[in-house]
Amino acid sequence: MIIKRAVKDDFSANPRQAACGTLLRIRKEGGFADRLIDIELSNGLLSGPDRGLYAELVFGVLRRQGTLDHILQQLLEKPMVELDPLALVILRIGLYQLSFLDRIPESAAVNESVNLAKLITPGTSGLINAVLRNYLRRRDTISFPDISTQPAAAIAARHSQPEWLVEQWIAQLGVAEAQQLAEASSQQPPLTLRVNTLRSGRGQLLQEFEKQGIEAAPCIFSPDGIAVAGRHTINSLPGFEAGLFAVQDEASQLAGRLLGAEPGERIWDACCAPGGKTCHIAEQMDDRGELIATDISRSKLTLVQESSRRLGINSVSTAVVDLHQPDTFPDGCFDRILLDAPCSGLGVIRRNPEAKWRLFSGDITRLAAVQKTLLKNAASRLKPGGVLLYSTCSTSEAENEQVVEDFLSHHPDFVLENLNEIFPQWSRLIAFYGMFRVWPHRHGMDGFFAARIRRVQ
Repeated sequence: MIIKRAVKDDFSANPRQAACGTLLRIRKEGGFADRLIDIELSNGLLSGPDRGLYAELVFGVLRRQGTLDHILQQLLEKPMVELDPLALVILRIGLYQLSFLDRIPESAAVNESVNLAKLITPGTSGLINAVLRNYLRRRDTISFPDISTQPAAAIAARHSQPEWLVEQWIAQLGVAEAQQLAEASSQQPPLTLRVNTLRSGRGQLLQEFEKQGIEAAPCIFSPDGIAVAGRHTINSLPGFEAGLFAVQDEASQLAGRLLGAEPGERIWDACCAPGGKTCHIAEQMDDRGELIATDISRSKLTLVQESSRRLGINSVSTAVVDLHQPDTFPDGCFDRILLDAPCSGLGVIRRNPEAKWRLFSGDITRLAAVQKTLLKNAASRLKPGGVLLYSTCSTSEAENEQVVEDFLSHHPDFVLENLNEIFPQWSRLIAFYGMFRVWPHRHGMDGFFAARIRRVQ
């Protein structure tokens, strides 16, 4: 009861306390870091630089947790599983500051960690002081596995990734590229916006940002994309309230383009939440036609509706649909379908770093089975000659190429379209077999996959 009261009453008093509270909630209850951070910042208890430090500590500890724990194991006299959970979170926060944040004095990182322990878990303050000071004395002697003999273990420890995931990346890309991908997946991702072409143009929005002193530049591949430098509160950027843009990674923007939506068509976005691709498709249709956006979660559909209203989109209608049920819509009733399937999210762990510590290799097999069912049920709703885009934000072949290949092997009335032939301007992003494949370390985007399937006339 004492810990619960401390968490509720004291964890927002300063950025380190607030970070400790958020990380403890993620550890105990799950949830998404970005949403919990937004909730914390909205209460107004943190201001100025404290807001940035709080977010940095939460995301930084989650992105670097594997490396932090590898170091801690060498500094502790007992296994980490025997530590008080509060003490472990405080140690991670303190060690993250000492290892990855140059602008915070070492004395402040240690002393603030000890003071935080005295406040919420007093019996561990001596241990925390000893461990952090021990790190300062021994940091040059911390050892890591040898990449030549233990490549997966070495990459996992140095770049804070689950070892099973690194093994998968090595099998796909080789050791050198797996290391580059692991490093990129632990970095802070860029802020990328998609211009709402119904209300503005990219040049206009870039001019407005320049007037406001905001550094921004056109994306390399997406004709609708803008990369914004630095950290910003999204709803305070010029044009947000007027619906001139939406936040969307460049890879996700390109997925919407690959569908090839045209004005007047009947389109189904089958797993639409939170609605970024839905709204982008509506913009490409010039908001003319019928775009049905469905999701299994009613609460998530609220996000789609809110985005549509802010962006001034009228062609979108929403409905709760369980795509596991094959009779959702009549057979052959859509010109185009987007199936952005529920997946592991391995391509976006730099944005959602908490996810990589919850996943296991067995989850990929389970998800792939679900994806095969969803693809089969969605594809039957295409008109003859219609196009379906299957996409995920996963790096796993089991969730991507293998799902598509399995579907095509059982459905001879569907064919794979070669995206290289349809979109030659993006050939750098399309594999030789005609499917869209982008990687954080190669392209500076989220890890993303897409395949375009056509129903034979």
